[in-house]
Amino acid sequence: MFLSISTTHTPATDLGWLLHKRPDKVQDFDIAGGRAIVFYPEATDERCTATLLLNVDTVDLVRTLNIPNDRVSLQQYVNEKPYTASSFLTTALSKVYSSAMNGICNNRPELLNVKMPFEVVVSVIRVGGKDGEAALKRLFEPLGYDVQAVQYAFDDQFTEWGDSPFFTVTLRNTLTLSDLLQQLYVLLGVFDNDKHYSISKQEIEKLMAKGDGWLSTHPQRGFITRRYLRNIGTLTKMAMRHFEEEDAENAENTEGPIFQENHNKEKTSDKINLHQQRLEAAAEQLKKNGVKTVVDMGCGEGRLIRLLLKEGQFDKILGVDVSMRELQRAKQRLDFDEMSPRMRERLDLMQGSVTYRDRRIEGFDGMALVEVIEHLDVDRLSSMERVVFEFAQPKTVVVTTPNGEYNVKYETLTAGDFRHDDHRFEWTRPEFEAWANKTATHFGYSVAFFPVGDFDETVGAPSQMGVFKKNTEGVSFKK
Repeated sequence: MFLSISTTHTPATDLGWLLHKRPDKVQDFDIAGGRAIVFYPEATDERCTATLLLNVDTVDLVRTLNIPNDRVSLQQYVNEKPYTASSFLTTALSKVYSSAMNGICNNRPELLNVKMPFEVVVSVIRVGGKDGEAALKRLFEPLGYDVQAVQYAFDDQFTEWGDSPFFTVTLRNTLTLSDLLQQLYVLLGVFDNDKHYSISKQEIEKLMAKGDGWLSTHPQRGFITRRYLRNIGTLTKMAMRHFEEEDAENAENTEGPIFQENHNKEKTSDKINLHQQRLEAAAEQLKKNGVKTVVDMGCGEGRLIRLLLKEGQFDKILGVDVSMRELQRAKQRLDFDEMSPRMRERLDLMQGSVTYRDRRIEGFDGMALVEVIEHLDVDRLSSMERVVFEFAQPKTVVVTTPNGEYNVKYETLTAGDFRHDDHRFEWTRPEFEAWANKTATHFGYSVAFFPVGDFDETVGAPSQMGVFKKNTEGVSFKK
């Protein structure tokens, strides 16, 4: 089997510095069960290719590694292991390209963070199931890869045998070499459920290290984790608990790096984190007010949308965010590309801003702005008000924002600090109510107020919510 990595970065021979392998030399390495050879079939300033060729000795596998296989008497010696990408290839990647995978390049450290266009060819990969190419795309495409897969017939002379589960795969993406190698290490291992080494808790640590920064948000993280850990239930559950804790921590820290809640209090088993309480409170108000079509302004990675999709009441949901990166994360977290046609009819995502009129958000029953307004400069609030209440005019608008009075409850915040360094203001309850009442009166709405989170008799709740309802008497906004 072989794996080649090519780049057209200028100069392309920088690849040699990153891999710590000279293009003018052929290098040979001992690996478990065989040998790995690295050579460069091409090395010019325009294009450079490093090829890792793996020679696996099936006899050595049996005699040295003592790999059991009782399904067929000769299968220990006669099998596809020498020819298919497997745990031997991922082990070779981590050994032969260890410095590059771990982001080490002492001679040219400036190259480490450079995103380069890469083309990777792996021949061959065994992909089980009937939808082999689709399975490859489900794993690689969410990370930005263009995937091309060529499937082989079992035998060209006996076409009635049909297609085999073997593919040559070409992957193209622009990213750092370290990210590329770490993603290959994890994802290629997913397709080998007969690894040559024992699986233990140490593999969870490897998975978390190599998957740092991308696996937790991958829409197939459960499948990847389970297959990487060879479907061992106890280890899979341990790994998934790590992701669940990370999800909870991210939600609790939505306010940003300055904001730190009382974790001992917020993580008790009978409480849900504050951000989740905001989302559920907003969803409940939308349901209660009979909303069927709704816009989630500042949808981020789609946590509120996920809640709304579970409710059949909502016929049409539009997620809007100014950040394309957040929208991409939303697509991944919501499994957007894998949704059924019926579900896809209910959901749409688009880039947009709450301070610019956009006719695509007009005509909806409801709108949610969950922890959005505090990120706007005060002098831009009037633009937001017109976009939402004058032009879009939903019948119900749900707005949540931090209660600045509650900040004294956070030990890590000093007087004058905000919970997030991107917040432009954090209103007290009287300040929020004054703004909301003025806005409602001006645009022909009424507004009611609700606390969100643990309520304190002195400083109120950590978040405050205003629910605006369009007056039915036909009162228009004041000019």
